[in-house]
Amino acid sequence: MPKPLTQKQIDTFQRDGFLVVPGALSADEVESFGTAVDYAVKQRSRGDHRSVEEKTIYEQSFIQCMNLWEDHPDVRVATFNRGLAEMAALLLDTPGIRVWHDQALYKEPGGRETDAHQDLPFWPIRPAHQVTAWIPFQGVTQEMGAMAYLPGSHRVGLKKFVDITHLMHPEPYPILEDPAVAAIEPVWVECMPGDVVFHHSLTVHLASPNTTDQMRRVFCIIYFADGCVRAAPWPHVSVDRQNVGVGEIVQGEVTPLAWPRAEGDIPETPSDFGPAVGFAYSRKEE
Repeated sequence: MPKPLTQKQIDTFQRDGFLVVPGALSADEVESFGTAVDYAVKQRSRGDHRSVEEKTIYEQSFIQCMNLWEDHPDVRVATFNRGLAEMAALLLDTPGIRVWHDQALYKEPGGRETDAHQDLPFWPIRPAHQVTAWIPFQGVTQEMGAMAYLPGSHRVGLKKFVDITHLMHPEPYPILEDPAVAAIEPVWVECMPGDVVFHHSLTVHLASPNTTDQMRRVFCIIYFADGCVRAAPWPHVSVDRQNVGVGEIVQGEVTPLAWPRAEGDIPETPSDFGPAVGFAYSRKEE
């Protein structure tokens, strides 16, 4: 079977730390996945009637709903899409790929920018063999909240925690001014429906505010190479729910294999799903 990515695309990702794959999803997939995630986000956030201005600084950047695959079977089909998982495996040059978690990142009209940051410092997992698939369900312009990436920033050795929540540090670390990346110009990426943007876990990235009257509807799938280990004791639901100790391989029903999997073989809801782990899903309690 032909590979879904060319060697040139793989080389581009390894050089730049991000890759736009035009038309990675069909029009039917964009429609069905978008409808499923829209419904899931509506269900998760149904108890939250605050305006953008009433929310915390972090919440003003986007409505975040994690692990939607667990309680929404229609979203599960998107999260474990074999084509996207195979692309992730090729980009990380690994035979096996697991899902760290999925998440909807819906930026409301009037939503603020997403602060520049790297992903890996938020996750107690090593080595740095993770990639995120950023999937827009409509055309996304810079005015709506498009992403920008610092090409090559994943290769400079920078691993800085940026408190994009603004909770521990009201003024997050200004990573764009860090000497390791200050000379790199951000590349803004505007997308069409069906396009998917992959970025490495150490690539510095940010998003513009949404100055339009439309919701920016984006779904992310975060993949990691099978065999990665828990690197630190600080909490994260993807390891804590599976009782993965520091130094142990991250595996289990909360982080299932996405590639390789047989056609139609989709994981079941983890056995611990329920109110006891509700905090893990950015779900507002009613």
